[in-house]
Amino acid sequence: MKSLNPETIAAPFGGYSHGLAGGEIVVTSGQLGLSADGTVPNTVKEQAEICFENIRAILACEGLDFSHVLRFNAYVTSREHMADYMKVRDAMVADLDVKPASTLMIVSGFTREEFLVEVEATALRST
Repeated sequence: MKSLNPETIAAPFGGYSHGLAGGEIVVTSGQLGLSADGTVPNTVKEQAEICFENIRAILACEGLDFSHVLRFNAYVTSREHMADYMKVRDAMVADLDVKPASTLMIVSGFTREEFLVEVEATALRST
C-alpha cells in the first residue's frame, strides 16, 4: 500500500493518511472543510468545495480523477445542509457520463464544532 498525503492540503490531524492506494483501489479518509491555511469557511457550500478539491488532490497523486470514483460517502450536521452539499457534489461530477454512487448521512457533529460536512471517496484505478 502507498500513503497519499498531498502537500497542497492541510496535514492529517493525527496518525492516519489522507488516502491509500493499494492494487486497483484508492480510498480517501473523510475530508473536512479545512483550507490548507487552516481556515474553515462558515458555509456548507464552501466547506464541501474544499472537501472535493482535497479529494481531487489525493486522487491526482495516483493520476486519477473523479471519473475513477466508485462512491462518495458524505456526512452533514443538519438536514438543512443537504441541498447545498448536493449542489456542490452535482457540480463536481456534472461532466461525467457515469456518476459515482453516493451516500449522504446526517450526523451529530465532527471533531470541531465549525465543521459542517465531511466527504470520503473510493476510487478504482481501472474504469
